[in-house]
Amino acid sequence: MTEFSGVKQPEFDTMTGRHAQAARQLEELARRLHGELQGAGLDTSPATRLRELAGRVTTQAEDLRRRQKLVRELQRQKVSFGTSTPAGSFLEMPDGLDAAKSLLDGTLAGRAALNASRGDAKALAELEKYASRAGDAEFVKVFLSVLGAGGATRLPGAIATQLRAASKHGDLARVASLSAQGQRALGMLSRTLAKATDPKNPAYMGADFTRDLVKQGRTEHKSGDMKYSGYQAQALIWRAHEGKPPYSKEFMEIVGRDVIVYEREQRESAWKASEDYSWVQRPILDLASVLGLGTLLRPGTQAGPPGAKSSSSVVDDLFHAAKSSREASHALLAHTPAGWKESMLDYLLTTRWGVSRYLGNYAPLNDMLVTATTGQDATSQALAAKMTKIVADEVRSAFEQGADGNLTIRNRETFDRLAPLSYPLARAISANIDQLSELLLNKGSFGEVKAGDMSYALVLATSDNAGFEALVRAQTEHMRAALETVPPVGLTASNAEQFGFTKSDIKQFDLDEDGRVTKDDILHSLEDRTKEEASPFGHIVEIRRQTLIAQGLDDKKVDESLKTMVRNAIGLLPVPGTRQVSELAVGAFGELISKQYDKLAGATYDEIAKHVAQQMSAHRGGLDEANQTIANNRLAVERLTEQMLATTILNKGLLDGRELKNQPFAADTPPKLKPFIEMSSQEYSQFLAWARKSGGISSVLTDFETTFRTTSAVNDYLGLKIPSSVGGK
Repeated sequence: MTEFSGVKQPEFDTMTGRHAQAARQLEELARRLHGELQGAGLDTSPATRLRELAGRVTTQAEDLRRRQKLVRELQRQKVSFGTSTPAGSFLEMPDGLDAAKSLLDGTLAGRAALNASRGDAKALAELEKYASRAGDAEFVKVFLSVLGAGGATRLPGAIATQLRAASKHGDLARVASLSAQGQRALGMLSRTLAKATDPKNPAYMGADFTRDLVKQGRTEHKSGDMKYSGYQAQALIWRAHEGKPPYSKEFMEIVGRDVIVYEREQRESAWKASEDYSWVQRPILDLASVLGLGTLLRPGTQAGPPGAKSSSSVVDDLFHAAKSSREASHALLAHTPAGWKESMLDYLLTTRWGVSRYLGNYAPLNDMLVTATTGQDATSQALAAKMTKIVADEVRSAFEQGADGNLTIRNRETFDRLAPLSYPLARAISANIDQLSELLLNKGSFGEVKAGDMSYALVLATSDNAGFEALVRAQTEHMRAALETVPPVGLTASNAEQFGFTKSDIKQFDLDEDGRVTKDDILHSLEDRTKEEASPFGHIVEIRRQTLIAQGLDDKKVDESLKTMVRNAIGLLPVPGTRQVSELAVGAFGELISKQYDKLAGATYDEIAKHVAQQMSAHRGGLDEANQTIANNRLAVERLTEQMLATTILNKGLLDGRELKNQPFAADTPPKLKPFIEMSSQEYSQFLAWARKSGGISSVLTDFETTFRTTSAVNDYLGLKIPSSVGGK
């Protein structure tokens, strides 16, 4: 809280002048004293101390002059008013210069915003002068104290109605000017509101201010001949949000939840009365959409093509603001309002889903769903499970077994209705990809999701190209992590800790019980791990194939994303944070492994997958260009598996001591592996063939392929009878 002092204007001016005069006199005295002492051959340190004192007084005088200037400006602008007492008239002055500056600028900016909210055409230009101050907490508090929740609500309304008037009159120059000024004003207002409604921010103005926004949001306002609800205007502020700082959990708890409840109160009876409840669900549009302004008041990143007439609802604008914060998204989706029988997540994906279809814009909701369901905290995982179950139950009726035993679409309308959820669903499952293995291998559950539910959810998730890519990348990382649990050659009780294992682990891996982990022990462990990972991998790829068949698409093609993954040797890198146990591996990875990469240790599989993709694609050309003619997704995954196994046995020391002389992928004397990024695609392919033979992993790859190509689980969970011939190459 800012502290204030009372000052008398005449006395303050006198004090400021005398300080400046004293500083000049002290400096002159120090100069003369230094000359006298030096001339007499005496110690000049007294003159030095006097000069230091003069410097301090000069600094104080400069500070007083700045304060004097601010006092006069505060008084001129009537920002701070004098107080009369028996001792004389005093002017309130913040103790800190920054606070005084914030008091002045915040007040003037607030007044400009208020004038703009009343239709003053010049006030927006005045408000722009203070846009850079939006990062200062004291400024924000003063600005919004002057503007108030009511002024903050009316300002977007005034901008929007002025813009409509200019557009109606065909004043294109005025439209362009108001559009640009309006976007900047709304952006400034959004940043300040995000700060002022966040208890963790020094600009926080308290829950009462946030509750005032709700009161103003539910109130009818008027600008010219236009009447609108406060939320329709506030929505333009939320839509102008650029993500920093994010809106807080408290804002979403107080304002956000009420917005969704308010729309349901206002619209549900009309939705139920419509002939087609699942389709014709008109939402409460934001004010820009009501006035036909399209994207004229959206920031450049959201503006779309010139003259775009897209509409947005109040609730969608709220989702846009919520997507920047996982806490904010959770505050909406994990909540069940009083009197409701369903959570907001359930409501948005079922009861209200027709609104998103009506507008044809799924991005605000989908972006928020991705934010809310891809964390590794308990709430994110619970929401991901809930979303998976809801969508699985909804999409199940859209499919059945076709005459040929493969999947076919029974209800196209249901599939098309849910298709926009395919990508956020895929991201939610990708962030929890370990649950797929748990469901398939251990018959476990993910919240209320069983293996059958997950299978139907995957039908929808894999129907989206980007969603399928996310799932494959996440499962690739899951497999790489599983392979990393295999110990190195030569692990014993004496060196176990050095390699990140415990002494008790030796018994698990040392099958012949000789006290040392050998190559045969490692190959046995690799066989177990690859079989376990082959099941979920096969489930994803076969369901993708069935989804393509159901849609009448080419199921024998290879997805471009998988081609890229193979070409970039996405399975090549070791797991972040891996303890290298092979000197052969250290040189081979070279520059591919960086400190930034190792910092990912412990991150989620989908996060690591994204970084690995960036890491590998940054290098020129592709290591596995020879396999760009791969015929289908199965062969691509098998190639990725070969890359991962080669990396693993290289790391674990199974290739140490093998003859490298005359190998095209080796260099130097004695020969050692070239860094991978220096190998040609032909050399890399030759390395994989050498590793497969020298490391003895051919049988491990065969076991993976057998399990990977088994479709019985997909048959069971989707009720299909997939022709056995598909198991071939």
